[in-house]
Amino acid sequence: MTSSGPTTARPLVIGTRGSPLAQVQTREVLAALGRHFPSLELSVRVVSTRGDQDQRTPLEGLGQGIFTREIERALFTGEIDLAVHSLKDMETELPPGLAVGAVPQRGDPRDALVSSGGRRLADLAPGERVGTGSPRRAALVRSLRPDLAVLPIRGNVGTRLDKLDQGQYDAVVLAAVGLARLGMESRVAEYLDPSSFIPAVGQAALGVEVRADDREVIGLVQAMDHPSTRQAVTAERAFLRGLGGGCSVPVAAYGCVDGGVLRLAGLVASENGARSFRAVEESAPEAAEETGRRLADALLRQGAGELLAAEASS
Repeated sequence: MTSSGPTTARPLVIGTRGSPLAQVQTREVLAALGRHFPSLELSVRVVSTRGDQDQRTPLEGLGQGIFTREIERALFTGEIDLAVHSLKDMETELPPGLAVGAVPQRGDPRDALVSSGGRRLADLAPGERVGTGSPRRAALVRSLRPDLAVLPIRGNVGTRLDKLDQGQYDAVVLAAVGLARLGMESRVAEYLDPSSFIPAVGQAALGVEVRADDREVIGLVQAMDHPSTRQAVTAERAFLRGLGGGCSVPVAAYGCVDGGVLRLAGLVASENGARSFRAVEESAPEAAEETGRRLADALLRQGAGELLAAEASS
């Protein structure tokens, strides 16, 4: 449906990373804007980020904002007018002057196992090698299968699958949405249940970032906003913020709005998966921010603060 809302005479430049998945996600946003505003002139600029440039250092060793900082700098300088991010890559506190202008409808939030021979997690033999670049995924795999060897892996989706196919790993855990967007769903051996294998904060959602004072662009991108997805990820990001921001210990949260109720599940775990703290909160969707804070408080009361304190002192 074409929108009769605001439009702009100036061409708009969308900033994004250069990975194949980032390109697919950006094309989704281009298509959505094109549907609402057919006369809008759009172009894409690829921005290389620190996370793309350094393919050796484990992700947790690179700090926060590794896939967004350079793109945000381009927003500040006016080189681009909006940016498309995987929301899970965005910091919980955005730089002053920037805002999330839209959160389109979320894709499949689950994690997926891809393995040699198409085997499920329970069918892998003791000692087999599972690759993941995520402390959260590593902890959850270790909690379910402490007899497996969980090893770090870097690279985009295609690179990780190549390493699996070359025999460097026996299985890898990836985001289901990334495989779907790249047309690789046939590689999935098992979708991991999000009620137990809780996804990352913002997983499968996109964040369209804009300058907070650019009312023209904000008016345009709001046409893509999906209210229940925004409410769910607002709760997830408030939960992470309540724990202290970009934790490097394994942290997970998944919010879902169903039947007028927001349900938010959260997890804080030790790196080896031996200890974990879980809780669930429910509320009206409009109370998303408060729900996230309440869930963080619940886990801190359980004792999750001990794991967070150990991280801070290490």
